[in-house]
Amino acid sequence: MLIFKKILDFYINSSLHVALSAFALVSMTQYFFGVEGDFSVTLFAFFGTVVGYNFVKYDAITRLNKTEIKKELKAIVFLSFISLLACFYFFLQLSWDSKLSAFIFFGLTLLYTLPFFPNKQNARNWKGVKIYIVGITWVGVTVILPLVEAEIPFSTDVLLMAFQRFLLVFSIVLVFDIVDVKYDDIHLQTVPQKIGVKLTKKLGYLLLFLLLLLEFFYTNNQHFLPFFFKLLVCGTIAIFLFFANENRSRYYASFWLESVPILWWLVLILTGFKNLSGL
Repeated sequence: MLIFKKILDFYINSSLHVALSAFALVSMTQYFFGVEGDFSVTLFAFFGTVVGYNFVKYDAITRLNKTEIKKELKAIVFLSFISLLACFYFFLQLSWDSKLSAFIFFGLTLLYTLPFFPNKQNARNWKGVKIYIVGITWVGVTVILPLVEAEIPFSTDVLLMAFQRFLLVFSIVLVFDIVDVKYDDIHLQTVPQKIGVKLTKKLGYLLLFLLLLLEFFYTNNQHFLPFFFKLLVCGTIAIFLFFANENRSRYYASFWLESVPILWWLVLILTGFKNLSGL
């Protein structure tokens, strides 16, 4: 049991789990727009997420040597290096337009992590900004990038998917902020810190309702099945919101909540649903 826990902790701490969520979301974007057989962008998103998240989480430790580097962290650094090589390989497979899009969202990650001006904090520590940068980055990587690579023209459906994906990520981050409310620096001014946990949950419910409402505006959505499927997804996240509190274990959000996109993607594959609009 202890070995299983160590494996699970490494799986989460090394960002493999969140990277698999990114892989799932990119795959569902491709599914909705009928893009088949293009794994370069999905694998780029997977390995790029590993590199990006580990860079955000462990940059200060490894760069400033504030603490002794433990064996697990050394393994994570090694995994990140391998992922960086893989990310670069799949980056080379992308079109020039996709490369440009990837650079833009990579720049957001750097802005989120590194201070670009002397004696200034990085964007992660700017009051109330973190959740928006995370949302925009996820929309860019899981919606814009695969559609640019597939040369899908901009349309109302693309805009709807991007907005729905932003609402989805925003709602998920709200759960993380509630769970971490007593650990986050007060200067971050996260949503629960500014308006309280109860109002944060109500905001999350409202965003999920808006996400469902937008489903009726898709131009190629002619079936009830997509709405019902998305209702299950939003309902699951709403349940996580309802039971979220500052005393939940780290697995509540970092494993179980982040499993929702993965499970949703697996159900999509196993059932073979067609004409499903993507989140």
